[in-house]
Order: sequence, then structure tokens, then C-alpha cells
Amino acid sequence: MSESDRNTGTNEEIASRGVTDTSTRVAGAWLAIGSLLFVVSLVLHPPPSPDMGEFMATIADGPALWVAAHWAAAMALTLFVVAGLITLTARSRLTQNWWTTTAWAVLVVGSLWVTTTAVAEATVITQAAVAGDTATFEAWQLFAEGKAIGFGFLAAAIAVIAGNEARSAQSVTSVWASWIGAVAGVAAFVGFVVLGLLLGIALGGLVWVVSTIVMSLWTLWFGVALVRSGDSRVQLADVETGRQEVVR
Repeated sequence: MSESDRNTGTNEEIASRGVTDTSTRVAGAWLAIGSLLFVVSLVLHPPPSPDMGEFMATIADGPALWVAAHWAAAMALTLFVVAGLITLTARSRLTQNWWTTTAWAVLVVGSLWVTTTAVAEATVITQAAVAGDTATFEAWQLFAEGKAIGFGFLAAAIAVIAGNEARSAQSVTSVWASWIGAVAGVAAFVGFVVLGLLLGIALGGLVWVVSTIVMSLWTLWFGVALVRSGDSRVQLADVETGRQEVVR
């Protein structure tokens, strides 16, 4: 290989690493902003009740707060989708393995599902609760609950992503924090899907809210850390392999 070809290959590699680094920083920024909005929405969100009448009364008693919480959640989840799509196309170490690639893809799909729930809760469900229209409320609430299963996917995806960070030598967050994020993701899944939707246990709502706040605080930290990270933390793991191929 000529010297010029080697230099060209090196320049392309540096450019590729620069694009990877920039994309991951951008994804981290949107993830951090989305996480902050999600925490705000959860703080405003009262624990859901499995009793339909009680749940309807809770919304009717504070419709403005309910609407604000769910529009904030919709915006947050939309930013999660943006962060996930950028990460999937960045070719960084965050999607180096099949399970992390799958987790980021599931995060996108789960967020899209729950965004539909948030918009329905902020609009037609709120109006039905205030008007006392039980039939409309129950019909749309069933639709919202069906789409809300996507939150289970979202929580499981974040648990995988956090667990991978805890095991990664290039992690941008503390190991203990990543493990807490992973456990919180599992707890959020159990609280929302298992205890809340499947078993109808009221405690599931409280478990969901608390664990999701903890999970979102980790994704906030993770997003900020990605923004502040250097090339060595986000570059492709197989850069050396690529360099050897260029030399050949």
C-alpha cells in the first residue's frame, strides 16, 4: 500500500470516529433532556389506581395537572425515540453487541407505543373524566392500557442498556449507578406490567412511579455523561481491526 493510500485510510478512520463521537454526544443530549422531562412528568403523575371509578375521579379532580404530566411525558418519550434512532445509526460501542442493539431498538418502539398512551391520556381520556362520560373513559382507557404495555418494553430495554454499562470497561457512569439503573428498570417493569396490569395490585402503581424516577435519573446521568465523554469512550470497539484492514 502506498503512503498516500495509508494516509487516506487514516483520515477516513479519524473522520468516522469524529462522526461517531458527535452522534453519540447528540444522542446523549436528547436522552438527558428527555429523561429530565420524564422525571417531571412522573413527579406530577399520581400513582394509577386499578379501580376505574377511583382513577376517573382522580383525573377529574385535577385535570390540569394530569394534562401537564402527560404532555411532558409525550415530549420526553419523543426525545427518547430521537436518542435511540441516533444511537442505532452511530455505530458506536453502545450498539456493539446484538443485545444492546436490540435494547436500543426496543427503546424506540416502546417509547412510540407509550407516546400514544400519553397523548390519549392528555386529551380524550381527560375530557371524558371531567364530563363524567364513563363509557368513553373506559373504552379509551383500555386502549391506553394496551399501548402502555410498551412501557414494559422501554423499562426492560433500559435495564439491558444500564446492565451493559455496568459491565463495560468504557462505561461513562459509575458501576454502582449503572447497576441501580438496571435494577430500577426491572422493578419498573414488574411494578407496571406484572403488579399493575396483570395482577391489578394497587401497590404496583407506587412501585412503578418510584422505580421509574430512579431509572430516569440514571438515564439523565448517562445522557449527560455521553455528552461530556471523549472519543475513547464512544469510538468503535473494532477500530484496531479497521486499521489493520486499511494497512493491508
